[in-house]
Amino acid sequence: MTTNGIRVHIAEMLPPAGAPRPAGTPSVAGGDSDTSPLALLVHGFGGLWWTMRGLLEPLAAAGFHAVALDLRGHGDSDKPPRGYDAWTLATDVTNLIRALGHTEALIVGHGEGGYLGWTAAYRRPRAVRALVAVSSPHPLTMRARSLRGGAQRAAVLPDLAYDQLPRAAERRLLADDAEYIARTLRERGGPAWVGSADFAESRRVLREAMRIPKVAHLTLESRRWLFRSQFRPDGRDYRHSIEGQLEHEVLAVGGAADPYVLPDTISRSRAYAPALRTSFIDGVGHYAPMEAPAVLAEQIVRFAADLPR
Repeated sequence: MTTNGIRVHIAEMLPPAGAPRPAGTPSVAGGDSDTSPLALLVHGFGGLWWTMRGLLEPLAAAGFHAVALDLRGHGDSDKPPRGYDAWTLATDVTNLIRALGHTEALIVGHGEGGYLGWTAAYRRPRAVRALVAVSSPHPLTMRARSLRGGAQRAAVLPDLAYDQLPRAAERRLLADDAEYIARTLRERGGPAWVGSADFAESRRVLREAMRIPKVAHLTLESRRWLFRSQFRPDGRDYRHSIEGQLEHEVLAVGGAADPYVLPDTISRSRAYAPALRTSFIDGVGHYAPMEAPAVLAEQIVRFAADLPR
């Protein structure tokens, strides 16, 4: 699939024959009532479409055209040397909506994928039907808590600062067959999932994905832009572009046991999204799309059913 001048790898699942149209969703693609609404699933740091795989089948069964993508620089998508700022990555996402034959999508983003969902809602508001942000507070809320909230700052800033080091950060990601990814999953995942067979499989797949040529460096490029732009005009312009209040309906989901993105930080996003709804899944850490996909999918379907037409 081509979007924004690059080729993007997707995994998709269409609703089975006879599946009902999800409640609360208007017709799309020129008013064709037979066209299933799009749910676009966007992975986070160290991920790829596979991270969101557990949501594809239940969302398709609920009547969505469910699509998970590899962001630029990840998985089987193109790996250009540039374009890892928030604006370009969000444009990749919104242009993909049109490339898939839709005019709008329910965006489900995890971690940094949610950060792109927030950005897309400001940048292309008509392309975003609604947003489900999983372990992903509003970018300005996350910035404020990372600077002033002691616990959130301690969770986020050490790794983010280390990621700015040229070559050293890449070496850390790739050392011992990308053991850093396995350690991150273990430290941030919920205890029940970390001891499961699914955790072992996820660890294997994501370590392999990180070892694809160029991925380690390009994964870090978006985090380097996020940090370094704070001290440049482009970062100031980005903050100004997302400081207003969103009219979109937003479901903010977090893991009640997430040690990385804290529930309090997620709840504070209401300052930018008055229609924000929050949900915290018991026993789940940072990786709800992998740890509890059935629970998360059920919440997404209920949220979509409540959307105003």
